[in-house]
Amino acid sequence: MLFVRKMIIAGLIMALFLTMTPSSVLAADLLSINPDTVVNDVENTITVTGVDFDATAAVLLNGSASVTTIFLNDKTLRFTLPAGFAPGSYTVTVTMSGVVVSGTDTLIVVTPTATVSPPPTLAPTSTPTFSFTRPQMRVTFSGANKDKITSEERFKFSVNFENAGNMMAYNTQATFTSADLLPLDTGGVAVLGNVGSGGGVSVDQRFISNGSLSGKSVVTIDVTLTYYDDKGTAYSDKFTFTVPVAGGGGSGVYYTATPTGVRSGQLIITSYGTSVDPLQPGSQFNLVMTVQNVGNEKAQRVTMIVGGGGSGGSSGTPQPGGVSGGGGEFTNFAPVGTSNVQSLGDMGAGGVVQASQELIVNVSTNPGAYPMKVTFSYLNAKGEVVNDEQVITLLVYSLPNLDISFYRPLDMFFAGQPGSLPIQIVNLGKRTAVLGNITVTADSGMVENGTSLIGSLDAGGYFTLDAMLFPETPGPVKLTFVIEYTDDFNQERTIEKTLDVNVEEGFFEPTPDPNMPMDPGFMPVAEETFLQKAWRFVLGLLGLDSAPPAASPEMIPPVEGEFMPLPGGGGGGGG
Repeated sequence: MLFVRKMIIAGLIMALFLTMTPSSVLAADLLSINPDTVVNDVENTITVTGVDFDATAAVLLNGSASVTTIFLNDKTLRFTLPAGFAPGSYTVTVTMSGVVVSGTDTLIVVTPTATVSPPPTLAPTSTPTFSFTRPQMRVTFSGANKDKITSEERFKFSVNFENAGNMMAYNTQATFTSADLLPLDTGGVAVLGNVGSGGGVSVDQRFISNGSLSGKSVVTIDVTLTYYDDKGTAYSDKFTFTVPVAGGGGSGVYYTATPTGVRSGQLIITSYGTSVDPLQPGSQFNLVMTVQNVGNEKAQRVTMIVGGGGSGGSSGTPQPGGVSGGGGEFTNFAPVGTSNVQSLGDMGAGGVVQASQELIVNVSTNPGAYPMKVTFSYLNAKGEVVNDEQVITLLVYSLPNLDISFYRPLDMFFAGQPGSLPIQIVNLGKRTAVLGNITVTADSGMVENGTSLIGSLDAGGYFTLDAMLFPETPGPVKLTFVIEYTDDFNQERTIEKTLDVNVEEGFFEPTPDPNMPMDPGFMPVAEETFLQKAWRFVLGLLGLDSAPPAASPEMIPPVEGEFMPLPGGGGGGGG
């Protein structure tokens, strides 16, 4: 029986231990996200890497905002941010079965710096019946500068386009192709730029016949027009034109022409932004660019070179030695963390990718607008090296660095009583700051003499202002200091700072009540005349009592029933 009891007790202890011990340990961990900075003008896909993920894993932004999560494997998750996602800094965490795993990372969403002008606001001419908007190009005129063309003859063909849509057409490009004609001068590609709603644009293309035109009555010219709306949606329209041929209609022998449409990739930066705004000397920031292949051919092995550079020769033949990025301009901006050369992989026609580069602003950089060259080097379908160079502009500011405080310790403040505010502004920057007005306000009470013009402050210089605070109630009072100034690009800015002061309970000296009875031992002292003061002086010379009347015993009235001696000596005797 004793053995059985021991076994039962041991079983109970083991069951209690199992109920108190977790059945499983959550060992998953979030290591990093890529990319960690995105521009919100396009849809962005972010990859989360970690360990021991399962199918229940879900990504959270700032601990609550859940996004659609795709489980790839136990080390990789993926989620997508839609275009237009609110900019800001988000803490990325992962939950599994409702439990947050260890490890976090930070995702920065920035807004783009547009490279094209925004579409104009159109005044509606009538009440629209639908909300769909898009650019729509059409042809209003076409024709050659000759009535009829002949073999081996140069001529000019003109086309007028008009935007009949209700929004602007961006980056419009026309490509001319013909089986019987060869384009001259431009290679058959004409960049028309941006065409506003209701606006028009004309293009002239020169041709020469490709061999004999015998037996032909007309030749055809195909024009492919590509353009985009303000959201980056691509549109393509194809137009076919005819040109009469002189002496055509015969049955002579002529060459069969091969289409000569130009095919090439073209990489451009459609938007860009920085993780720090505004940029100042010494700022370290992340430059994020949206790159799009607006050409009609795949760009292979794309390399981005920030600051300028390239590879290959002018003939387009690949050269040994790889990509050169050391000849760029790095006086004002220098790469940090990685080099200025990055690989973006392959980009198909119409493809979009976001690229980023960590940079730092040189501390010696003066405020201004600085152009930065970005080169995209890639191979076309023939294996030739193509370099597309872009220029973006970064604005550098030098904002004032001010200290707002008091130039001496504050006196105690009492409710209902004025107190002094010895305000001091010190320029901690390395250059002179030109400042406007300073305004001091309080959230409780009133500030007197709280507005003044500061003017120019040298580096290390200071400005003082003596204001008065009239607090109304005891307790903490928040003082707000606002300084107005104009930045390096003539934009109005303000510097704001708050300081707290403590106000004590006020006290007041009681006013005596005239109806209260006067203390019998107190006698008000009348002011002495000149003769009285002179008489006390003489008494003092004679060694007699020369005390003021207030200190003289004779001035204290006797208590009722008390004997008061008469001045001049003792009493007389009886008869």
